[in-house]
Amino acid sequence: MPSTFPRLTPLTDSALLLELGDAIDPDLNARAHALAAALRSSGLPGLGQAVPGYASLLVPYDPAQLAFSALSDWLRANIETIQPLPAAQSRTVEIPVRYGGADGPDLDFVAAHNHLTPAEVIARHTAPLYPVYFMGFAPGFPYLGGLDPRIAAPRLTSPRTRIPAGSVGIAGSQTGVYPLETPGGWRLIGRTERLLFDPSREPPFLLEPGDRVKFVAV
Repeated sequence: MPSTFPRLTPLTDSALLLELGDAIDPDLNARAHALAAALRSSGLPGLGQAVPGYASLLVPYDPAQLAFSALSDWLRANIETIQPLPAAQSRTVEIPVRYGGADGPDLDFVAAHNHLTPAEVIARHTAPLYPVYFMGFAPGFPYLGGLDPRIAAPRLTSPRTRIPAGSVGIAGSQTGVYPLETPGGWRLIGRTERLLFDPSREPPFLLEPGDRVKFVAV
């Protein structure tokens, strides 16, 4: 059966969704980011800021300046030719983390769930360079890829009503950092003092899609 991807869909009369696949895949995500960058320099009139997802790209546009058909034709012509940015050229951001204790109340659970010691969980969590797939949920919240599957853990069955800003968590096969105090259901294994979102800072976000994150135990 032939693949149904890539797929172009009009979401509204002023937004197009390009789906490259239906899986969390670093190569598909890198292609989405490369296409977003290419659109920014394309010179096409009426484009808004393209927003990459795991394996998709949301492209807002002004239909008075750019027809859906013209935007679709540009994307179809460039999907296979635009190359992702090499990983070596991505920005790497170090995030120091205090693991366990009051800062990481679920570290012992994650360890027991995976038949590991807490120290082994920390070692495996700090080993990778995590690509920032996209931002969402709360201002500055990074959805990161590359979690070692040997430390994956299920979400809480009942979310916490308050998670401190800077908390580092695991949910399923992903890890992330809460930029603000919010409710949430991820398993908390540590906390950082770095501000992921500061509205008084320019830019206000510490991370952006396409960056790579390195967690460092302190």
